[in-house]
Amino acid sequence: MTRAAVLLVLLGTAVLGEEPVAVRFEKAPTVLPDGIAVRLPKWEDKGVIFTLAHEPRQSKGKGLLMFFTHLESGKKGIVCAMATEPIPVRANFAKPVTSVAVEMWGSTATPAVLEAFDSEGKVVDRKSLDSVPGRKSPGEPVPFFTMTVSGKAIAYIQFSGPREGEYLAADEIRFTPVEAGNLK
Repeated sequence: MTRAAVLLVLLGTAVLGEEPVAVRFEKAPTVLPDGIAVRLPKWEDKGVIFTLAHEPRQSKGKGLLMFFTHLESGKKGIVCAMATEPIPVRANFAKPVTSVAVEMWGSTATPAVLEAFDSEGKVVDRKSLDSVPGRKSPGEPVPFFTMTVSGKAIAYIQFSGPREGEYLAADEIRFTPVEAGNLK
């Protein structure tokens, strides 16, 4: 590639901004050889650290993340493993981002909330659904849906909503990093 072509590529990237980054959970472990579900205190991929938003408040148990497989598609999603005390899942970004889209699926009639926070912990955007999309008939697959939040400099997001006994799984997180010169 010529020097001029390299400059054009670099200028194009600077003008268009950062490319979106996608985090998927296909390599995440779901079940140990003995059939027990894998539960982890955190999961890290592409500079994003996934944890629970807080430790359990109703028990002395350790709050852990778990991965759940969408039966019809085989895709894996990250969920909270605390079935009796639903706790939001948090995704902390290594560098600020301007937009986050989360593809999810959940149990029938589960509410869903996606919140974006700045580095001071203030909510900068919030989206919610009273009820996630459901199957139209028992033979249909559980549908996927996407929620998106945006802000000037998002430090982390949280997704939540399920009540006791329900679940909400994130299949993919797509985020757009803040351009180096546009953080102000």
